[in-house]
This record gives sequence, structure tokens and C-alpha cells, in this order.
Amino acid sequence: MATTAAGPTGKTQVKVPAKTKKKAKPTTKAKSPVGFPTLDVERSFLTPGVRLLAGVDEVGRGALAGPVSVGIAVVNLEDHGLLADVRDSKLLKPEDRDRLEPLVREWAVASAVGHASSREIDDIGIIAALRLAGTRAWLEILAGGTTPDVVLLDGSHNWLSPDVQASLFDEPTPGPWCEAPVHTRVKADMSCLSVAAASVLAKVARDRIMVDLHSEVPAYGWNENKGYATSAHRDVIRLQGPSAYHRTSWNLTGPDAG
Repeated sequence: MATTAAGPTGKTQVKVPAKTKKKAKPTTKAKSPVGFPTLDVERSFLTPGVRLLAGVDEVGRGALAGPVSVGIAVVNLEDHGLLADVRDSKLLKPEDRDRLEPLVREWAVASAVGHASSREIDDIGIIAALRLAGTRAWLEILAGGTTPDVVLLDGSHNWLSPDVQASLFDEPTPGPWCEAPVHTRVKADMSCLSVAAASVLAKVARDRIMVDLHSEVPAYGWNENKGYATSAHRDVIRLQGPSAYHRTSWNLTGPDAG
């Protein structure tokens, strides 16, 4: 071939005009495109007894309507390749997320998405609802026969594990929960492929729920805003009040409401 991946000292058996050689200046291609997450952070957790890592991310936390959703994507720290084009779901176009979602499920050792409804958010608060949604996803992973050894959670706060009890006399948190060690990392969805993959799963699943709810209650434009606080969304709430799928414990109309 007239061009190779060798450096400037490499030799070739084919004579190429000097002008062509100049155009074919060799370049070094990174393993993952700049700006795309890798598994480098995840592999730092690989120690004896730790092989499966669950990347976890949530979507819908700041929405006015609909559920909060938590995605989990499990990777094998000993032997897991990269997955092209996956990044934080907020940076992807809807059509790209839809294309990547089945690829993420095939790529991951195991995957799941859990949800907590707007009613549950009102009843127990957003942090407990995040834990509930995450626990539902976690139990689905376990039910499928996979038990992750460690969790990598996007953000600075571990909302997945139950609160540590202050004393033996406190009421224990009811029900099963994630018992694996949880490590938090700010902006993990930007740098960690397992977490970015989890964000894609959660975003696609939640968006589909909101589109379905839009067909039931079309006035709020959930097919477009997905339940988030756009000015048009707030205007409809002011005009006709909240629906059964709004988080009524929240300030739905905003600070500028009369």
C-alpha cells in the first residue's frame, strides 16, 4: 500500500510521489474519540474479588411531571470493549439515543431501568424516590442472575444506598436494597462509559413513558418537553392546573406566578 500507519521513520516498499507522501502524513488515532467516555475509570476498580461494575445514572430528577428513572449498565472489568458513539444522553440527539439503546443492552453484561412515579415522588420526596427507582433497577439486575461487585454512581451524593442508621434503636430501612459498595463521581456520565450507557437507557425509557402519557394528556406537550419546566409547559399548568402525572408537591408554576 502507498500509505501505512508507521511513523516518519517507517519504510515502504512502494514508491510514492513526494507530493502524495506529504498528503498522507501519518496520524495517531486515539482508542476513543476525544470527548467520548471510556472504561479507564471503571478499570481502576479492578481488584481481587471485584469483576463486575454497575454504572448508574438517573434522568427526570428536575422534571415537573412524570417519573424519575434510573438506569444501570453492568460491565466486566476484566474483559469489556468500548462501544462507539455512546456519551452522556443529554449530548445525544433523540434519534441517536434510540439507535444506541439496543446496542447498549447488547453490549452490557446486564442492564435495567427502574422508575418511581410522580405520586411516589410527592409521597416520599425526590431522594427517596431516586433510591426506590434505583433499587427497582438493581433488583431486576439481580433477578437476571447478575450480581455486581461495585457501583459507580454519577454525582456527588450516594442516593442509592439506604441512609446509615444513627443507632441500633432507629427503625431500619424496610425492604431489599443495593448492598454493593457505591462510589460517586461528579460528571461520571461524561467520562465513564458504563455510566453514560446507563444514562442512555434511562433517558430512552423515560422519554417513551412521557410520549405515551402525552397521548393520554396532550395539553402539556410532553412529547416535546418530556415533563420538564419549559415556559409553555408552565403556562398550561397555570391555565388548567396540574394533571394526575404532575409532581404537585413542587412549585409547578414557577416564581413568577401571580
